[in-house]
Amino acid sequence: MINYTAKYMKIDSGYVGQLVEWPEVVTEGRNIEECRDMLRDALKEMLLAYQQLGKEIPCGNALIEQLPIEVERVSKAS
Repeated sequence: MINYTAKYMKIDSGYVGQLVEWPEVVTEGRNIEECRDMLRDALKEMLLAYQQLGKEIPCGNALIEQLPIEVERVSKAS
């Protein structure tokens, strides 16, 4: 079993989902659940296509973390 890391972005029409390790696997859904289901389907189709073409399947198991940083805001002098 391979685990892939999904990222979701809110858009006006719902959500866009994309795999971090395989950016070509991307889809949209009206809500997060639909987007997740569609992303799984897109991944299955991409895996099948890559296997049929003999292409190397990208590795999964990416590590994602947020790196907080303080940003000093510069005010404009008049």
